[in-house]
Amino acid sequence: MATEQRTLRVLIAKPGLDGHDRGAKVVARALRDAGMEVIYTGIRQTPEMIAEAALQEDVDVVGLSILSGAHLEIFPRVISELKKRSVEDVTLFCGGIIPEADIPAVKEMGFSAVFGPGTDTNDIIAFLRENATERA
Repeated sequence: MATEQRTLRVLIAKPGLDGHDRGAKVVARALRDAGMEVIYTGIRQTPEMIAEAALQEDVDVVGLSILSGAHLEIFPRVISELKKRSVEDVTLFCGGIIPEADIPAVKEMGFSAVFGPGTDTNDIIAFLRENATERA
């Protein structure tokens, strides 16, 4: 008899003052339609709010969407807040407007993937299925 696995739980968040969330909603819906449990926090989330939601929701994945250009400032703060709450065994990915030159720095922070505008949602789904695992 196979052991029953928990469905992959994904938190999608919009950090900072960026008020545009269409892309985040498209990704959230695609992941949900692919059978994942998705928690969407909405716009204008602080790093503390995102980390607390990740802890409370016991997520496997945290996906950040940013269009404001503040990723090099905000992403490290989100990671710091996750660490403060011992939420360190999650897969991190991000998307939005992130210049090609910044991608190495973002990956160095701990983000496994960076998805830009126009990314096929099937690519994001495939990435998560291959790289994220449910936590016990």
